[in-house]
Amino acid sequence: MRQALPRTTPVRAFDTLRLIPSQYAAREESVLADLAEDEALHADLADLGNATNERLRAERGLATEIGVDELVFGVPNFRLINAAFTHARPEGSRFNGADRGAWYCSLEIETALAEVSFHKTVEYQEIGRFDDSVTYAALLADITSELHDLRNDDDYVRCLDPRSYLASQRLASTLLDAGSMGVIYPSARRKAGTNLACFRPAIVGNVRPGGTWRFTWTGTQTPRVEAGAVETGERAAKRDRKPRRG
Repeated sequence: MRQALPRTTPVRAFDTLRLIPSQYAAREESVLADLAEDEALHADLADLGNATNERLRAERGLATEIGVDELVFGVPNFRLINAAFTHARPEGSRFNGADRGAWYCSLEIETALAEVSFHKTVEYQEIGRFDDSVTYAALLADITSELHDLRNDDDYVRCLDPRSYLASQRLASTLLDAGSMGVIYPSARRKAGTNLACFRPAIVGNVRPGGTWRFTWTGTQTPRVEAGAVETGERAAKRDRKPRRG
């Protein structure tokens, strides 16, 4: 007997917040272009970057997990929308696997900041060092759709496990196959926070910039978070590639 899917809820959320590393927020060409010393090398590196860019491959109909008909074109920041669905983490995230991404966003800036703080801190735990400063840019988006709702649903509490994505990824696969638009769920990183995971690019609307934040770790697991950092684009990309002393 198949388990019933979570209930659905009409969601109309304006100004949702998604934080991404600032070097990706306003960039049109490959980061490899910064390494070019002449036009010929620039062209070669651009070709290399394009050949390995999963978003571009998907937009040309070469991806297996998301069709070009699902992607969006001709709307502001469509590349940023498509990138969220074509550049999945190798281990996946809470509601997606390694082959297909999702558009994650929060209803509150405090929740978005808590999510980034947690995941970056985990990265630094793996190398045993908390000494870095990174800038993230917020993308605002308006989401209007019928979403599966995991709030106040004891049947799916395992999908909110702060230590494991196993149950949530299984559910996401089932929902995706059933045609789900996405899920709305409580944040595992901030009490009373709410997140969305959008499974379809078409429901992510009116994407626009929404400010920047700098996270700084100085020897402890809790970063200092400062609003209003202005480092974006190429400047941030070059800084983040610069070797750190130590």
